[in-house]
Amino acid sequence: MATVRIAKVKEALEASVIEGSGWLDTEVEHIYASDLMSDVLAFGKPNSILLTGLASQQAIISAHMAEFIGVVLLRGKKSKDGSLAFARDHHLVLMSTELDMFDACIRLDAEKRGIKPDSDVSPVTHAADEILLSSDFHIEGSDFARAGMVSTEIKSVLKKIGIDPKIVRRVAISTYEGEMNVVMHAIRAKVQLSVTPRAVEVVINDEGKGIPDINQAMQEGFSTSTEEQRAMGFGAGMGLPNIKRNADDLKVSSMVGKGTILVMRFVI
Repeated sequence: MATVRIAKVKEALEASVIEGSGWLDTEVEHIYASDLMSDVLAFGKPNSILLTGLASQQAIISAHMAEFIGVVLLRGKKSKDGSLAFARDHHLVLMSTELDMFDACIRLDAEKRGIKPDSDVSPVTHAADEILLSSDFHIEGSDFARAGMVSTEIKSVLKKIGIDPKIVRRVAISTYEGEMNVVMHAIRAKVQLSVTPRAVEVVINDEGKGIPDINQAMQEGFSTSTEEQRAMGFGAGMGLPNIKRNADDLKVSSMVGKGTILVMRFVI
């Protein structure tokens, strides 16, 4: 994203300053949202602000090690243990907002695009192909304990930005079917959600064994699921057909031994 003053971040998130009020005019280049400090250290970029629900000193130290400029504690959390002193000693801005991670990200994205957080997004006021919202998610294969969490997050995001409930339902069902296919048959997948004034698009790009015969896989009742997966209520061979039924446009491409890409489009 383009550089933005910390004061603008504070305003967008309706945040209170815990420490570092004298640094609000500092420009930041990136905003990173995560509760996984190992990810912050691995993927975070310098001159960033961290959004996190972890109100621990380790979160503040992790931000400092990654050369972040500030930390925003989510869900109204306040600093614990030595966080305040550490932030003060190392010139980090420390703030708190009542927003959760999704709401905070949506607010900041709206601020970036000049959209009021609670306003309706009208196709009349935006170019047809302009991306109003873009988010990435990740799915791990064989992780049945978290299966459906990405679909749930996407459903929540779309509801919060005011997408028609009927469209949200179709997107949620299709994404959930695609997510379960990844959990059952792939190693991992990246999910990309994008919203324009005319459509919602979800792309699921997985690494896995691929689909040998896409036409056969599109037939209702065709399944390569194991008995164990069937016993859990999955693998009835309705995944891709159900996605096709709900999406306005579905493109499936696959390479055996590499993986599969689903592109699902829903007209607004």
